[in-house]
Amino acid sequence: MQEHVSLRPADATSRTRSLRVALGSASLLITFAAVSWAESPAATTQRGVVVPIHGVIDDMTLKSLQRRVEEARTAGASTVVFELDTPGGLVSSALDICNFIKNTTDIKTVAWVHPEAYSAGAMIAVACQEIVVSPVASIGDCAPIMVGPDGLQSVEATERAKIESPIVAEFRDSASRRGYDPLLSEAMVRLGRKVWWVENTETGQRKFVDDGEKSRLLGEEKSGGFSSFLSGGSQASREWKLVENYVDPVTGNEHPARQPVVDERDLLTMNQSEAVAYGFAKAIVANQEELSSRYEFSSTVARLDYTWSERLVGWLTSPIVRSILLMLVFLGAYAEFKMPGIGLAGLVAVIALALFLGAPYLTGLANVWEVVVLLIGIALLALELFVIPGFGIAGISGIALILVSLVATFVPEEPGRTIPFTWPRLDGSLAALKTGVKVLSISLTGSLAGMFVLSRFLPKIPVIRNVVPANPTPTEVLPDDPYRGLARVGDVGQAETPLRPAGKARFGGLVVDVVAEGEFCSSGQEIEVIERRGNRVVVRPVER
Repeated sequence: MQEHVSLRPADATSRTRSLRVALGSASLLITFAAVSWAESPAATTQRGVVVPIHGVIDDMTLKSLQRRVEEARTAGASTVVFELDTPGGLVSSALDICNFIKNTTDIKTVAWVHPEAYSAGAMIAVACQEIVVSPVASIGDCAPIMVGPDGLQSVEATERAKIESPIVAEFRDSASRRGYDPLLSEAMVRLGRKVWWVENTETGQRKFVDDGEKSRLLGEEKSGGFSSFLSGGSQASREWKLVENYVDPVTGNEHPARQPVVDERDLLTMNQSEAVAYGFAKAIVANQEELSSRYEFSSTVARLDYTWSERLVGWLTSPIVRSILLMLVFLGAYAEFKMPGIGLAGLVAVIALALFLGAPYLTGLANVWEVVVLLIGIALLALELFVIPGFGIAGISGIALILVSLVATFVPEEPGRTIPFTWPRLDGSLAALKTGVKVLSISLTGSLAGMFVLSRFLPKIPVIRNVVPANPTPTEVLPDDPYRGLARVGDVGQAETPLRPAGKARFGGLVVDVVAEGEFCSSGQEIEVIERRGNRVVVRPVER
């Protein structure tokens, strides 16, 4: 039996073992060095992502924000910067956004006011771990001003407290979490309290106080009397004084301090310099390069903007687009009613109505009850047109419900209100109501003009004329025609178009608009007039 013989020299095995040990040691050293470098503070990678929040805040903003923050988390971002440029929006949506931001604990959250964050925008800003502002910025004014149909109205304290309560609670929580002054935080929401800025003459400490605390610290109490005057005032009055100046972080110059910081008739609104001086903002940041420098981002700051679908929803909720959609609804319904059988006009009306209701539903403006009211209104109107003769309570009620529901899709839901059929009390809600009335008025005016044009020119279009025959002219009616332009009860004719339930029917040489009772009729089916009131002709299929 042959044996396998190694051709390696006798000491080759020992050299190989030594080489393996050396390579293993080098690998451990490299691994240790890599781990040590990764754990050192200088080597820690900081990646920042800017998430813009622009325009009116609504439910779509919340959904978009959740999506983009999740994308930032997946990409390994350590800091998310919310770029705020908003006049405010829905309180309910803003509260949900604040709750989402505070629950995002694995990523640092920074609010970059660039250039303004009012109302709900201010609420979102103070919910973040840190605030920075652009060289020209404004932040504050988050009170739900009470407005009625006749302007400003007095509201009972309980009602005001009920509406303000969730907003005040949110600002208090943010002040406690983020270290903001509670008096100033509440001054963004509530009227009726003066806030002063005082300074300790010995320690240089500065703080914000109300009227009572200011009087105590500055020795302005009336109880001191003449003896207090002779003794030179209280010890507190010598230690504290009103802040006179502060350094503008933008220019570096001193500016006189506003006293009181907030008057009892005003809401707190801060510019960029005041936001830094009052302790709300940490720094002035002009652009993304300065963001990278301040937070030591290791790479270029990425931007996660709105998607095209989110922008589309925002575009569809604009007043101009909603006016056009509403006109398409009215004109499509009119064309389908006048010339049934085509179906295209009705399809356009249905699609336009779906977009008109769907976009605001996604943003939180429209609710289920508004859609239900609209459907009830349409059902009542159809009942009046096709079943009940004449035009009475059902028709008027249907039109009223349709108009109310259409306007209501512009008005946001108010906090603390559980009943949908109530007059809006907040300034933003009333402004939205006015916008809805304007859009409805413009749409109705444009629709009436469009209906006039359609009635004159639509029957003359060749394609339409081939599908739906036009009514005969007076000269086309046979001279010996016994109907002479009338279709009487008992007359038998033929459906010219499908009756679903409205359409056209021919009686001798006359084509008239009719409405089928009960089941629909197909084109060419024999029909009989069973009722006539004015221009309303009701028919039913002839049973053979």
